Amino acid sequence: MAVTITDFILLKESSKIINKFVFQEEEKKNLKILEKELRLIFVEIPKFKKNLSELKTLTDKWIYFLKEAATLEEVPENLGEVSEIELALNLASQANMTPEEFEIVDQRGMMLQDERGRITYAEEKGRKQGKKEGKKEQAIALIMRQLKKRFGEMPKEISDQIESLSIEHLESLGEDFLDFNSLDDVANWLKSF
Repeated sequence: MAVTITDFILLKESSKIINKFVFQEEEKKNLKILEKELRLIFVEIPKFKKNLSELKTLTDKWIYFLKEAATLEEVPENLGEVSEIELALNLASQANMTPEEFEIVDQRGMMLQDERGRITYAEEKGRKQGKKEGKKEQAIALIMRQLKKRFGEMPKEISDQIESLSIEHLESLGEDFLDFNSLDDVANWLKSF
């Protein structure tokens, strides 16, 4: 399928803005090939006469945009319903830039993309760090409750050592404390870390 958009009238014998053609064999006029899969579509912009308030269909909006893109500084509300038209206007604006202006816009775009990447990375890292810290705090609280229930009040020195353990060591302590008979066993276990 090929779409050709012209800024001149190509098919004077047709008043239609959009004309569609399918292929057929030259000698046998009724032998068409590939039905509608292989066809040519011509859009003749000068034949389009609708103003902004008359645009109803998606096709009307795109043809209007194509006809008026050079004069548009922003997307009119009626065309704003089609989000891709704003992107197309930005691309059309860039096409009219000098190479120096385009380079500046391109560099700003890369800087914005880099900044978005840094923000996304920082947010993800913060979420992971927050989850890890939350998991560690839960593990400490659980072990402290279990030890207090089994051996009574914890000395500050033991509490401080438990709070400084990694999550992996806290998990080991959570399993091993069942083998302890006193706070001395807890203190001796902590000396190995």
